[in-house]
Amino acid sequence: MAYKHTNSKGVTYYLNSKEVTLRGGKQQTIYYFSKDERAESIDAVPAGMQVNENPRNGFLTVSRKK
Repeated sequence: MAYKHTNSKGVTYYLNSKEVTLRGGKQQTIYYFSKDERAESIDAVPAGMQVNENPRNGFLTVSRKK
C-alpha cells in the first residue's frame, strides 16, 4: 500500500520515488508526490526524511529532517 498524505486543502497525494542519472553520471533517488497511485509508489517516508507542505499552495515536498 502506497504512502498517502492529505494536504491542508483536502487533496490526497501519493509518495513516489525514482532512480535518476545526473549529468555527471551519479545515480540519485528522487522523491515526488502525485495525485494517483503509480508503479513507483513507496510504502513509507524514507528514514531521516520528512514531508513538508507549502502553506501558500499546499504543494508537498520531501526533505531531510533538521
